[in-house]
Amino acid sequence: MTQHRAAFTSTSPHQTALLASQLGAGLRPGDCVLLDGQIGAGKSHFARALILSRLTVPEDVPSPTFTLVQTYDLPECELWHADLYRLPDPDQIIELGLLDALQTAICLIEWPDRMGDLVPENALLLRFDDPDQNDTRQITLSWTDPRWTARIEGSLL
Repeated sequence: MTQHRAAFTSTSPHQTALLASQLGAGLRPGDCVLLDGQIGAGKSHFARALILSRLTVPEDVPSPTFTLVQTYDLPECELWHADLYRLPDPDQIIELGLLDALQTAICLIEWPDRMGDLVPENALLLRFDDPDQNDTRQITLSWTDPRWTARIEGSLL
């Protein structure tokens, strides 16, 4: 499959949240967005903004750092937010029910490298880089599944 890339430079947390809302508006059941980057790069901020943009009734959106997964009910499906930083073994992904959720829910997964060979091939990967250690973030999107191309070109670029 062909690897596609797009880059977005965010100069503020507000711009990052706007990108999250724009991307989130087009997500459907079975979509998976992988959020990669160092601690403090903006992954959780992005996920929180995306989740809040999809909720019909705003609620607290905590980071699932210790619980590993938080779920949210959307009108059309569940939205799963997974933070796999503390995942000791990729086999626990099955126990969490994440593989099933990848088929039926919208999934946001922080620290996707912890999934090992269970990373879904049709996922959209967002890589967050904080080159200046300030509010500027370089966000690189990459994908191979052609369904992402029209969504990204239509809403983000």
